Amino acid sequence: MEHTYPCDMCNRTFSTTSNLKEHKRIHTEERPYCCEVCNKTFSKRRNLKEHQRVHTGERPYCCDVCNKSFKRLQHRKVHQRVHMGESPYRCDVCNKTFKVLEQQKSHQLVHTGERPYRCDVCNKTFKKLEHQKSHQRIHTGERPYRCDVCNKTFNQLQCQKLHQRIHTGERPYRCDVCNKTFRQLQQQKSHQRIHTGECPYCCDVCNKTFIEKSSMKRHLRVHTGERPYWCDVCSKTFSQKHVLKRHLSICNQQA
Repeated sequence: MEHTYPCDMCNRTFSTTSNLKEHKRIHTEERPYCCEVCNKTFSKRRNLKEHQRVHTGERPYCCDVCNKSFKRLQHRKVHQRVHMGESPYRCDVCNKTFKVLEQQKSHQLVHTGERPYRCDVCNKTFKKLEHQKSHQRIHTGERPYRCDVCNKTFNQLQCQKLHQRIHTGERPYRCDVCNKTFRQLQQQKSHQRIHTGECPYCCDVCNKTFIEKSSMKRHLRVHTGERPYWCDVCSKTFSQKHVLKRHLSICNQQA
């Protein structure tokens, strides 16, 4: 009979003592492996090794179809589903499929309405832990991601990556109708609705429809009367940012 080793904190069992020891760090919060470059700590040695590739730039896993390289084997496996057309994870409510399990889990919160992560400063809630962590940087002022070309800093890694395409000129997303290219996937998706005529965002007050969610949000201020943009010269408020900018150019000249 195969011997198992139980955790005395949660009763989960493991086939080896080394796996049990590694697991117990979840409970003890022990992080014995330290990056010698930035001092970030990890509970697992393999996590430290993966992290160190951030500093070395090493991307040892290469897609055998398009040669795109990745820091993690799992990232390459997920990427290869793009070529295979595989989406193995299905929402059991609406049958939408996903290439990544985490995306499916996150999507299902749309149906449950669950927002389990709460900001301890302003109590705003979030569907994803990373969204809560990113939001909290608004309060702390932390901007840990820096552009290595112009030194501009960002509170989100994704924002830094998107910004760097300004310098590289990279526009990896292409419209399959008119071949226009875009820096961001969301920009490409929104653009393609010009061709399809799709307007998926609907105002729940007057039923007007919009291509982009941001356009619908701006429109809603017509109904709510919200004017979130404020002139710090004359204190006049505006419902749209571009109107404030136009006003400021006039206001500053008169001041």
